[in-house]
Amino acid sequence: MEPDRGHSTNLVGVPTGLLASVTFNAFPVPLHIAGVKEANRSLFAMLSEADDAETAAGMFEAYMATMFDLDDQDRDGRGPARFRASSYLRLLRGWGYEANSPEGAVLKGWVESRFGLFPTFHKAPIMRFAGQAWISYVEEKMSSRFHSNAIQSQLDLLYEFCQWSLLRFHSVGRKHVRLFRGTNNFEEHQLVERFDKRRVVVRLNSLASFTSERDLAESFGDMILEVEVPTVKIMFFNSLLPRHALKGEGEFIVIGGDYEAKALYY
Repeated sequence: MEPDRGHSTNLVGVPTGLLASVTFNAFPVPLHIAGVKEANRSLFAMLSEADDAETAAGMFEAYMATMFDLDDQDRDGRGPARFRASSYLRLLRGWGYEANSPEGAVLKGWVESRFGLFPTFHKAPIMRFAGQAWISYVEEKMSSRFHSNAIQSQLDLLYEFCQWSLLRFHSVGRKHVRLFRGTNNFEEHQLVERFDKRRVVVRLNSLASFTSERDLAESFGDMILEVEVPTVKIMFFNSLLPRHALKGEGEFIVIGGDYEAKALYY
């Protein structure tokens, strides 16, 4: 797949090569998925009236339930079978169990279609388009069981709400958030450059989980990657919504690319 890191076009108006670079991460600019806010003006007009993050989250959940016919039983991703394959919460739940699950492939496919970034890993390193890892990823991301009920549009709205909420309540005036990820090797996140024993550049998978709690990261590997993640590359975080399957892990779901990181060893 080298040297390309993604498609030549995307839906956020920043060239994919730049979006995937350490330069972008150092000097991020706002990102918006084309047409989403314009097509959902009523949601963002309603959100502008919210006095706190909890109220805003309730407004978002109510809007999603109405727009995509998600009832109260589906708010945590555990609703009736007819909803399980068509809810953004169902995908978050699957990701929480296993990032290399079919739900994880759909989420990585959403990043590919919106941000232009190819995944670097799905069950195995993805080295070429004709390889088995790529074929498996494509088969799972295109599965019909996950592509009913305008699931891509649901994810678009989730990202835009996340960005709105970060700016309004959770990360006011900040362009970066310090996050941590535990790992045992560079199989999933490729080592691109090493400056010294602790400073490296890693190529993160198109979508990756981090935590805001360093102690939690230690339980996932002998090496901890400490990264300053641009807020515009945060797709979801654990306190965004009151009910979801990732609650309690301090988890952030981050859009990938090349990141400068501190590698802390134990």
